[in-house]
Amino acid sequence: MRLNNLFAAIAALFFATGLAAQTAQPAFSVAPPPLDPENTWVLDLTTGGRVTIQLRPDAAPNAVERIKTLTRQGFYNGTIFHRVIEGFMAQGGDPGGDGTGGSSLPDVNAEFNVLPHVRGAVAAARGGDVNSANSQYYIMFGPRLQLDRKYTVFGRVVSGMEFVDKIERGEPPANPSRVVRASIGADNVPPPSPQEVAAVASAPLPRGRAAAPPAAVQSLGSGTAQPGQAAPAEAAQPTTPSAETPATTQPPATPSAPPPSESTANPNESTTPQDASEAAPQPGATPTPEPTPTPQPDTPTPQ
Repeated sequence: MRLNNLFAAIAALFFATGLAAQTAQPAFSVAPPPLDPENTWVLDLTTGGRVTIQLRPDAAPNAVERIKTLTRQGFYNGTIFHRVIEGFMAQGGDPGGDGTGGSSLPDVNAEFNVLPHVRGAVAAARGGDVNSANSQYYIMFGPRLQLDRKYTVFGRVVSGMEFVDKIERGEPPANPSRVVRASIGADNVPPPSPQEVAAVASAPLPRGRAAAPPAAVQSLGSGTAQPGQAAPAEAAQPTTPSAETPATTQPPATPSAPPPSESTANPNESTTPQDASEAAPQPGATPTPEPTPTPQPDTPTPQ
């Protein structure tokens, strides 16, 4: 009798375990979806190679759409990385090269999500207003989890991070690294020739938002255009210093400040991410320990 009771207890235990396994909820995951060419951002840099970034429209659809739109206009061709902080992030995307500019398109609202600020994460820089992201972006050299849900992360580097690591440091760098050409993977744009890379690397530096991109850069074309075609004039024009310009300020280094942000008419207000180790500069924020849109020393302000 006791033996029968023992078998019955064991059977009941197995049944309960199997039922629990069937009804248990799947564990939450932020694993990226399979790489999709239409949502792959390609940056050919003067640092020596191609950087491939997986865009995440599932997490930040509007930010991804803005990147794709500007890329296909040729907007990012020839732009510099104007704020680069060792161990923190590299910020670019301002046609004027001073962290205060953006595109002529309206600003993009914040899309804070679960994607973390880890090495290789790519996010939208902004100013003090969380809805002021426009065209500027930053790439993380290392983790800064205190920036999570304060800036919109919209992608991550999946290959070519070694070329990101070679980006010239400085705020601004003495000899800034550039994007030779940006494209979308689905457009199958070939890598630039050595002559194209040399032309972009040696082009005059931009002089604020009023400066037009060098002819050598315009001739590179956009993600969908052929290398010989000129990019639309509108894409080459930096926007005025307004809240809609992306991450133009420098990122504060304190954990309280947001990542790179874009600033308005004040060239000191950049949209940069902030470093957790400093006062609070963010990518695109002001050079103060606050997540404002102004350039800050050694404090990336990604917003």
